[in-house]
Amino acid sequence: MDLGLKGRRAIICASSKGLGRACATALAEAGCEVVINGRNQQVLDETAKAIAQATGAKVTAVVADVGTAQGRAALLAACAEVDILVNNNGGPPPKDFRQLSHGDMVAGVEANMLTPIELIQGVIDGMVARRFGRIINITSGSVKAPLPMLDLSSGARAGLTAFVAGVARQVAASNVTINNILPGAFLTDRLRQTASAAAAKNPGQSADDILAARTKAIPAQRLGNPEEFGKLCAFLASDHAGYITGQNMLIDGGAFPGAF
Repeated sequence: MDLGLKGRRAIICASSKGLGRACATALAEAGCEVVINGRNQQVLDETAKAIAQATGAKVTAVVADVGTAQGRAALLAACAEVDILVNNNGGPPPKDFRQLSHGDMVAGVEANMLTPIELIQGVIDGMVARRFGRIINITSGSVKAPLPMLDLSSGARAGLTAFVAGVARQVAASNVTINNILPGAFLTDRLRQTASAAAAKNPGQSADDILAARTKAIPAQRLGNPEEFGKLCAFLASDHAGYITGQNMLIDGGAFPGAF
């Protein structure tokens, strides 16, 4: 399927690896010029080279912390007219809510709610003026079904979800859409790190044991492949998805046990 994205310009935050990289790759495959982002120069350069070689797309690498004003400014400066914005950022580490300091909570809200909102503010008027825009926020399946120890991540991302719900309706008539993708368990570095941290607190269990138990609880009986996540992102960014806005797309192998 031709997604109608040839020549479109996309910024994908936190895209040197994991789900962000998968989104950047899928958009590049669809014909977009992509701006990718990460904090590690070497990893980011390797990712940029790999995506460019695999797709033939123009790839611009911006080393920056998207959680800072300077980092956001650098990203926006690298792409004069943004057609597609994919908001992504690492979540706070697992922690019992009783142990969260005020500073922890402020940092979590800054990273997973305020940062994407500020980037949306930076691109949305241009999208409206050009009558095309796709904004995709990578949130989490925990927005619908909170997970223990991830209360701060769930809360901050739920705040973003509610905030953009109204904004999406304000710009829909200008062919600008805002949607959220809610990933479940995908085989990424972050999932491996979380499993390793859980294993360290549970003597007798390995990270592989933790991942196996997580997999067993998923109806699909497997962890997600980042590539299939990227394909969903590319579709939501496409011409074909112009009538989809203000929605939360859960992609979790059936783990959420609800009909709605």
